[in-house]
Amino acid sequence: MTFLPLSQPLLREKQQELDFQDLQGLLHINWKIGKFRLWSGFYTRIDQVFILWGIASAGIFITAQFLPISWYTQAIFWSILTLVSTIIMIFFTWFWVSVEKLRWLLYCWVILMLGGVALTDMGIFFGWVEVLTRLCPMWLGLSAIGYLFTALAVRSHTFLVMAVIHLAGIAVLPYCGGWQFLTTGVVMASSLLMLAEWQWDMRSPTDYDVLTPEQKQFNQQQYQYRNL
Repeated sequence: MTFLPLSQPLLREKQQELDFQDLQGLLHINWKIGKFRLWSGFYTRIDQVFILWGIASAGIFITAQFLPISWYTQAIFWSILTLVSTIIMIFFTWFWVSVEKLRWLLYCWVILMLGGVALTDMGIFFGWVEVLTRLCPMWLGLSAIGYLFTALAVRSHTFLVMAVIHLAGIAVLPYCGGWQFLTTGVVMASSLLMLAEWQWDMRSPTDYDVLTPEQKQFNQQQYQYRNL
């Protein structure tokens, strides 16, 4: 099946030869105490979005699991956090999705996240029991849909596996007893942080209409270096 080619491993060490669109906003981290290296790595804008959502999802579901904060307060606070995270996601990824011709994919994620938080808020404020008792499978399901769209968009087995993992998480939830929020947070956050830390598979470069001829040539050279 050529639509999802198996020529690349699902996860591997990050490639150094980045395309022009991946170099924009690249973040280098090299934390040291004296000569002891605590953490070292580089993160593209896409990686940074994964980290942002990973931290946000961990905070939301761990708080729901352990802290005695009212659902109304949590709904307000986490709605604001989701809205801010969505705006940051749009700002960070707009150039990349424009170059890769994937703006529709960004729109899908925005609809999924804002639609999910709207449904969550209505469940809390209007007392919709059907929603409140299914918050964890709902969010795992929304994430699975987003990963499936991403897998199809970038032709990635990695994101297809992530969709399957989140669907499997839904199947596991009934066996988690009172730890469903923690389980959901672990599945969502660990998946996102893994994607930020490792290189995932993706389709070959497309015809980058947004880039200048010099930038296109740079990308072609980087692609050749990656295949050496």
